[in-house]
Order: sequence, then structure tokens, then C-alpha cells
Amino acid sequence: MEGMMSLKRRAFMCLAATGAIAAFMRRASASQVRMDIYKDPSCSCCEAWARAMADADFNVVVPNEDFMAIKSKLGIPEKMQGCHTAVVEDYFFEGHVPLEALEKVLNEKPQFAGLAVPGMPVGSLGMGNDPKAAYEVFSLNKPDMKPSLYMRIGG
Repeated sequence: MEGMMSLKRRAFMCLAATGAIAAFMRRASASQVRMDIYKDPSCSCCEAWARAMADADFNVVVPNEDFMAIKSKLGIPEKMQGCHTAVVEDYFFEGHVPLEALEKVLNEKPQFAGLAVPGMPVGSLGMGNDPKAAYEVFSLNKPDMKPSLYMRIGG
């Protein structure tokens, strides 16, 4: 009887492990594009933005690294900084960059370093996602990181 219980327990554990691995594999392969998001672990608006990116089918990874050090390493000027930094392929997306701008960059592959939405505009993606919100998205050129208006949202 004890051998039978042990066999059932092992079979159950193997089945459970297989299910967990299959679920993990589905999540990891759900997206073709990896997005690393560097953020303050306690920031709820960053969490909302990250969820929106995951919902858009990005493979979101949140490395446990100093997000301010990443901004410095990438050379993002202080006046262009937002509350989080995402890195996808060869581009960075600083702050509450809207999904439409991010997807446009990844489709068109322009010759700049990334996009930035400085500060935390009310109504931007992750900050209430208000369709009436008005703010600007800037591209940052290589190598000087000089900002240029890339897109106006709303208004």
C-alpha cells in the first residue's frame, strides 16, 4: 500500500511539474519581442504601463537592476527622463511612451536611440490612459541625445 501511495505521489508531482513547465513555456513564447523594463519596484503607474505592454504581446522582463543607472548608461538626458525605462532591441523607451509610438519605431526602424515622454503626463498610458490626454513624445538622436518632436498625442 505504501509503495502504491509513493507511486501516485511521484506521478502527481511529475504531472504537476509538466503542467508548470508547459504554462511557463506558453508565457515565455507568447511574444516574439522581449522588452526589459527597468523601474522602481513600488511604482504602480510603471506596473500599469508594463501590464499594457504584456497585454500587447511583448515578452516583458523586469530585471532587478538600478533603473537610474540604466538611464545614465543609455545617456538619457535628465530633462527627458520618465519614471521607467524599457529596452527593446536597439531602442529605449523612456517613460509613458504610448504603444502606437513604440510599435511605429519597431516597424520602421528609424536611426535614433529611442523615444521619451518626460515626466509623468496625466492621462498617458499607465497614468490613467485618458483618450483626451495631450502630451508630446520625443525621439533622442544618436550620439548627442538631442531631442526632436516625434509625435503629439491628443490636443
